[in-house]
Amino acid sequence: MEHVDAVVVGSGFGGAVAACRLAEAGLSVVVLERGRAYAPGEFPRGPAQLGRAFWDPAEGLYGMFDIWSFSGCDSVVSSGLGGGSLVYANVMLRKDEDWFVHEQALPGGGYESWPVTRADLEPHYDAVERMIGVSPYPLTSPGFDDTLKTLAMRDAAAELGLDWRLPPLAVSFAPSPGAQPSQGAPLAAAAYGNLHGVPRRTCRLCGECDLGCNDGAKNSLDHTYLSAARHHGADLRTLHEVRRIGPRVGGGYDVQYVEHMPREDEAGEDGDGPPRRTGPHTISCDRLVLAAGTYGTSYLLLKNRAAFPGLSATIGSRFCGNGDMLAFLLRATDRSRTRPIRASRGPVITSAIRLDDGADGRGAYIEDGGYPEFVDYLVEGADMRPGRVARFLLRRMRNILTHDTNLSAEFADLIGRGELSGTSLPLLGMGRDVPDGRLRLRDGRLDVDWTAESSEDYYERLRAIMRRIGDVLGAEYADSPPWWRRRIMTVHPLGGAPMGRHPGEGVCDPYGEVFGFPGLYVADGAALPGPVGANPSLTIAALADRMSTRILESRASLAAPLAGVGAVMVGAAGVESVGVESVGVESVELPAVPPIEVGTEAVSMGTETVSMGTEAVSGGRPFAAGRADEPSVFEGRTSLWFVEEMRGLLTLVPPGGAARRSGAGGRPMAFRITITIDDIDRFLTEPEHEARAEGWIEADLCGGRRPIAGGSFNLFVPGETAGQRRMCYRLRFWDADGRPRTLAGHKEILPGAPTRLWLDTSTLHARLLEGHVEEDGDDDAAVVAAGTLRILPSDLVRMLTTFRTAGPDGTGAVTRFCRFFLGELWEVYGPG
Repeated sequence: MEHVDAVVVGSGFGGAVAACRLAEAGLSVVVLERGRAYAPGEFPRGPAQLGRAFWDPAEGLYGMFDIWSFSGCDSVVSSGLGGGSLVYANVMLRKDEDWFVHEQALPGGGYESWPVTRADLEPHYDAVERMIGVSPYPLTSPGFDDTLKTLAMRDAAAELGLDWRLPPLAVSFAPSPGAQPSQGAPLAAAAYGNLHGVPRRTCRLCGECDLGCNDGAKNSLDHTYLSAARHHGADLRTLHEVRRIGPRVGGGYDVQYVEHMPREDEAGEDGDGPPRRTGPHTISCDRLVLAAGTYGTSYLLLKNRAAFPGLSATIGSRFCGNGDMLAFLLRATDRSRTRPIRASRGPVITSAIRLDDGADGRGAYIEDGGYPEFVDYLVEGADMRPGRVARFLLRRMRNILTHDTNLSAEFADLIGRGELSGTSLPLLGMGRDVPDGRLRLRDGRLDVDWTAESSEDYYERLRAIMRRIGDVLGAEYADSPPWWRRRIMTVHPLGGAPMGRHPGEGVCDPYGEVFGFPGLYVADGAALPGPVGANPSLTIAALADRMSTRILESRASLAAPLAGVGAVMVGAAGVESVGVESVGVESVELPAVPPIEVGTEAVSMGTETVSMGTEAVSGGRPFAAGRADEPSVFEGRTSLWFVEEMRGLLTLVPPGGAARRSGAGGRPMAFRITITIDDIDRFLTEPEHEARAEGWIEADLCGGRRPIAGGSFNLFVPGETAGQRRMCYRLRFWDADGRPRTLAGHKEILPGAPTRLWLDTSTLHARLLEGHVEEDGDDDAAVVAAGTLRILPSDLVRMLTTFRTAGPDGTGAVTRFCRFFLGELWEVYGPG
């Protein structure tokens, strides 16, 4: 089983910050993200692409938009590497100091209380703003100073005596810090690089922020924190969806996940057919950071609650929609009544109006909205009134009678002058609604018990001021369709695992650590005990930064358990003994791992996945649940695993050419795999001595770091000549273009002088093959590249510290493995 210092579930504002901070400090970090990675230019735009841009793996959909519908509200969240930052509107406002309330009574009973203050978060707000790179909309700069929706909001606020401002935006308007803003200019690269390897450009004011920025102008988390995390060694795994979590005996956590394998990612596939995935796989860690979003994190804790006895009864509580409200001003113009608003020009949000708190302290923000220019056509189509159509038909009949074959004017009149699309301005409201909702499981599905009733005064006040803004701009006010039934559509769901001062008040403490479960953290919107009021992304990131500081300050007291490894010695003449102690690694015995008793159900966290059901979840559709017959792993057996890293050069092989082991022009390649022996006794007795290999391969000729879809390792299988042994590796993956590839290699263990031992056991002769190739298909497979990879002495030292076991008699398992390993080497290199 693979083991790392920290697993981060999700890659949004909490997960990305945590992954970067922990990796930067030298911890081994794996990020498990259910969605895809999207480089600039890969976000969907056309009808065919947008039709598949939604998240529902059971229906073969693996897109960005995850839409939920509950009894009292609807919600849109994101799925992808970078989480909500891929599709949010870029606003990075700090939570107002007065909104960090303490024991503020709620209308229906209870209270809202924040165990942190603005002062606690100030240095972390600063750090996040520096890392992401924020700046206000450059309204005074040439090319930006004629953004009419921004000017209209400013003028309306001035006439109504409202507090208007240009909020910080996570958008690059200038090619480098301090440079003059310009549109579509190449962006300077960050020192830590960019995980996509694709050039970025400054904002073109296209209004497509909420669909993903194809220019890379948005400073989303994949371009900032996640690129830096990867630079510092974090392993970012996309299309990896976590199913189960639970504590391990002796500390740490097990995480079970599946890897989705979209059909359209493979050549010749159109995406139709039943969903595909591999797994379940299990990874263990010393620290587990839940950052799967309010719904994802709350679901994992609710669904796995049996594995966490004593979890606070506040789980699921304090849900709210951050006061979100969408409305429209139709046929709006600037204050002079002469120019249309053109909401499609600019980033989605450019300015904000801060409303005062009122008697109840529930203030709000109103922000200008925008949309992509192609939406203008949809708006005009919806506004094609019967009169325009009838006029077109009458003129067409006249043309037929008069033999007028020119229809240009008639079609121009039918399409119209863009009056509605050019004068429609969305308004986005958010603020301090009442956090009295509750997330719960209903028939195995996630549901929300929450309505707008207790926040009705807040919403009515918000709507009234939006109407007044519309009056100033000569516009017609229109509610969004959900409000016609008093339903809220929120893009900022919060709560479910709220922080508090003690377990009676929250699930986690002010640093996000779950009460009663050291090393388990909540680092997303689920941890918030009430609305942020402003756009919540910056506050979530600042809390995650504060949490990460706490983890790093206290990690000395959370030292990871180290499995003992028997000394590796070869008692042959001329070969120096190499032992664990000689490389400074302390040998520690591994105890057997008994099951934890939870009620009447035994849950063994040491050797098997928590078996707590696989029901579906969510509002009206399955929440990526596994099959009911998914087995627990390794029951009654002893497993052993360790991590191996190798790196080297592969040389491209021309079509039809012969593979060369090395030479000029070699391309770097590396891999990091966890080799897992599921049953040590079976492994030792079967002649193939086969184990599983999981992890990643990294090579620029394959598009960067790619997760291994399926891998195997064979130890000391007979070679082609007498006395020869081989260590065989077969790692299957898909490259960045969706092409199946196989890295097939072997280490040659040949009889000879004992001085050859290190060279033979540390050198992998490898070939990169087209397709997913089985062992008997190597000779017929096309060779892409060939060369050698090697394990360095420093990597060997690290490998010796990664040995772990699970199951009965772990110490005996290590001893039997070492005895077999050394015995085989003695057979090859020993005297005689």
